Formats: sequence, structure tokens, C-alpha cells
Amino acid sequence: VCLTCCSRESMVRINQICHKNGIKFFTGDVFGYHGYMFADLGEHEFVEEKPKVAKVSPGVEDGPEAKRARLDPAETTMVKK
Repeated sequence: VCLTCCSRESMVRINQICHKNGIKFFTGDVFGYHGYMFADLGEHEFVEEKPKVAKVSPGVEDGPEAKRARLDPAETTMVKK
């Protein structure tokens, strides 16, 4: 459900009905240069893309270089949350 140009009381009442029934709810409005947006998605899953951590070189066994995780920007993995 998407709402715009509604009173606060109407938005709260409709959001409560949507939330109770597991329906996603969006509302927002713009006033000149200012505006707002609210989303009640309840419980939902999403996927985030993250860079893979490169393996430590076999030649480096000790010291600060061995402990530092290296990110490989060329390779990414999708993480479900």
C-alpha cells in the first residue's frame, strides 16, 4: 500500500491495518525542498553484494601483513540477510 497527501492519523491507522495483515506499507510527501518517506516492510529478506576477502599469501606467515584481511574488489559475493 502506498499513501501520499494523507493526515498523520490516517497514515498511522492504515499502517496498523497493513502491519497486522502482513502487507508492506509506504508513505511519503514533499513540501517544497523538504519531504519524508516511511516504509513498514515487516519481516523481509534482502540480498547485499559484498567484496570477497582474498586469501593470505602462503609466503607471509607472521606479522601485521598476515593478520590484515585483503578485499578483492574484482570479486563479489551475494549475502542473504
